[in-house]
Amino acid sequence: MITEITTLRPEECEPVPDAGLGALVTERGNLPLESVDVTADLSGLVAGVKVVQIFRNPHDVALEATYVFPLPDRAAVTSFRMEADGRVIEGVLKERGQARADYDQAISEGRRAAIAEEDRPDVFTIRVGNIVPGERVTVRLVLNQPLPYEDGAATFRFPLVVAPRYIPGSPLDGEQAGDGWAPDTDAVPDASRITPPVLLPGFPNPVRLSLAASVDPAGLELREVRSSLHVVQEEGDTVRLRPGERLDRDFVLRLSFDASTSLALAPDLESGGESGEREGAEGTFTLTVVPDPAEATARAKDVVLVLDRSGSMTGWKMVAARRAAARIVDTLVGGDRFAVLSFDTVVEHPEGLGEGLSEASDRNRYRAVEHLARLEARGGTEMLDPLERAVTLLGTPAGDTAGDDGVRDRVLVLVTDGQVGNEDQILERLGARLAGVRVHTVGIDRAVNAGFLGRLAGLGAGRCELVESEDRLDEAMEHIHRRIGSPLVTDLSVKADGLDLVPGSVGRLGSIYPGVPLTVQGRYRGAPGGALTVHGVDPTGRPWERRVTGTRVDNPAVRAIWARARLRTLEDRYAAGDRSLEEEIVEVSLRYGVLCRFTAFVAVDSEVVAEGGPGHRVIQPVELPSGWETPVVTAAPMMLTGMAQAAPMSLPAPAPPMSAPGAAPKFAARAGGGVPESFAGGPAGGPVGGGAPGGGFAPRAAMPPRPAPAGAPGAQPQEALRTQLGEELRRLRAAESLPAADRLRYLEDLGSRLAALAVYLGGHAELTALAAALQTGGELDVLWRRAAEGLESLSRAGRRRPFWKR
Repeated sequence: MITEITTLRPEECEPVPDAGLGALVTERGNLPLESVDVTADLSGLVAGVKVVQIFRNPHDVALEATYVFPLPDRAAVTSFRMEADGRVIEGVLKERGQARADYDQAISEGRRAAIAEEDRPDVFTIRVGNIVPGERVTVRLVLNQPLPYEDGAATFRFPLVVAPRYIPGSPLDGEQAGDGWAPDTDAVPDASRITPPVLLPGFPNPVRLSLAASVDPAGLELREVRSSLHVVQEEGDTVRLRPGERLDRDFVLRLSFDASTSLALAPDLESGGESGEREGAEGTFTLTVVPDPAEATARAKDVVLVLDRSGSMTGWKMVAARRAAARIVDTLVGGDRFAVLSFDTVVEHPEGLGEGLSEASDRNRYRAVEHLARLEARGGTEMLDPLERAVTLLGTPAGDTAGDDGVRDRVLVLVTDGQVGNEDQILERLGARLAGVRVHTVGIDRAVNAGFLGRLAGLGAGRCELVESEDRLDEAMEHIHRRIGSPLVTDLSVKADGLDLVPGSVGRLGSIYPGVPLTVQGRYRGAPGGALTVHGVDPTGRPWERRVTGTRVDNPAVRAIWARARLRTLEDRYAAGDRSLEEEIVEVSLRYGVLCRFTAFVAVDSEVVAEGGPGHRVIQPVELPSGWETPVVTAAPMMLTGMAQAAPMSLPAPAPPMSAPGAAPKFAARAGGGVPESFAGGPAGGPVGGGAPGGGFAPRAAMPPRPAPAGAPGAQPQEALRTQLGEELRRLRAAESLPAADRLRYLEDLGSRLAALAVYLGGHAELTALAAALQTGGELDVLWRRAAEGLESLSRAGRRRPFWKR
């Protein structure tokens, strides 16, 4: 039977002793996370943030608590500390596998320990082990983040909840990477790490939240401060969240002021805490170029609009997405071509427009808008297929309909909430195919997956626009309208004058768009002085340049923010297939003290407090994001799944229905957590319910799995290259009986494929050498043997466990 969960009155939430499933509340019960406190100092276009999480153990045995939570996707986490029983233990940043080994050893020996890991650019996990009965443990994080700026306003966005994400692919056998409700799959091999159980609406406030942001305009004229989603109180220069708010949506603060063109030079701090100018010293620069208020020259363009209509878009998000998509279509003019792809588990096109690019005539635009107006949310978020189709469409030659200069702008616009778990698979499969395509993303949600949408837009040299409410939609669409048009300046490069730049340290330049400053970061050697000149080409093809003189600043956050951006670039290249970057990623992370996916902060106490380790383990449930539809879960039978199977809990076995008002099964069914029906695939897929520690049901399958194509790079990211080379080896052996001339041609073709694969991976020395040998030619038998041995060696090389399981 399917039962809708109704809102509870506080008097209905009284837990019974040892009730087990669902008996997790705050002042009346036993959720491990007691409070979250966020303090932000905003200075100009940089924010320094301190996050304090307090865990409490109400049980009579030692506890290990796990909390999956978000942080800003561009934030650099630089410090981690654990405090308990008057003891303060500073966290140490280590390679992820070593940090986990240190944590596990400490826990097994009965010592307190805590570990902080990054699972996505904006999703993190903290585990705190051996919290003794009645004890509180405080965990402190310090981070720095840049504030994006456009159209006269900077935005401070701090996410507060990890929304449920659609998990595609087929479940993997063997050890699971984490304790979440979703199994690991071939498309999302760490799905169980990013799917914490979800509290259902009406549950009493499980976590006390406080958030305060002090605003220093840093010499700029601050005109206005706006809070988008929360009610705030202003106390001087501090904006404070109203008490009683829940961790169910992003905190968004917009600061209106005029930025200016500048070059900030921040020398590295010496060990004594002072910036030095000794020989060989280095520093970090931040270049900001504010474009002139001019309009770009319009140019004919091909635009493919990809709209997410999956179940998680239910409610106001679908309304906003339809409006946004229709506004984009209406901005097209004669000479443009376009296509509209709407998707859930299938991809659809407007009736009468076909599957290719159509002229942006009044009739065709009307058909597209009419199609968009009929869309309703449904099904799962199979995002990879429509994006691949969109890129294929944009790769179609412009033909006779090109612009006056024979060149078209190629633009892909994705409108979605981004709630998918297979981000790495999508980036890997698109990879180099986005060359020459500008990708703009429109994220619609109050707990949007900003990390993924920002990475995708960055890969396509475009912009990411986030919409957290319908009130913000018109403003956001004005921005997108300008982005779809031609940029003001392209083909950017930077030349130093009196400043010694560190090779390879300068980030990607992209293009300059109206209203959006160009921000470039990098490293320099020597004294903080000199200038940088930015060169480019305007829409008419004429040279464009700006020279900016540097000014010294003493702000260590500049170094950390550059390091985080550098790490994200390397991690995206790793996700796109270049597995050789792992050592460089770890080296950059450890050198600059910034957390990444390959490292972890670990804090280990020397005192033994719990002989035998924790007797109870709980994964903290999270709020259902604000604006999501009320989920529907199965009320019975209550099956133990997910975390309940993964760790000993001393929980009672499922009991028969009880008539007593406070009976455990009844309370668990009402106060537990789950996944929204719309997210789980709706009636077709059917939610799979089960009791989960942490106050929630823990579904194990959100949608019927759809197998990935055999040998596809996204099938298993850590096996993609070896799978493809193994297939080439099989074909080579099957061709051994061909005539000599055909075998030589086969080897030459094989060499061309391997060379292309090496380029796609961003460089691969062994593949390149083998490809060159096969294309150069020589004795047939020698070349054939070398090809077979080379493919066999490469298909077996580097079989390491993925970093999230070490």
